[in-house]
Amino acid sequence: MTPQDLERIAKAALRELGAGEVTLVVATQKSADRWEIVVAGTPPRSFRIRAGEGTSAQFVRDQIFEQFERR
Repeated sequence: MTPQDLERIAKAALRELGAGEVTLVVATQKSADRWEIVVAGTPPRSFRIRAGEGTSAQFVRDQIFEQFERR
């Protein structure tokens, strides 16, 4: 999974959740399959995602939905 893939998936998921067009930054965490997605705004929101080689877009989307609903 590349940062560009995660950005595309995150933007689509956040649009579905009603966030509209967002600006976000995708950064890798300490291990290769851990990512942080930071959504610009006041206050900024962040999501911590597990996504490695072979991870499906649906799995990433589900993680974003779950974390979004917890807030």
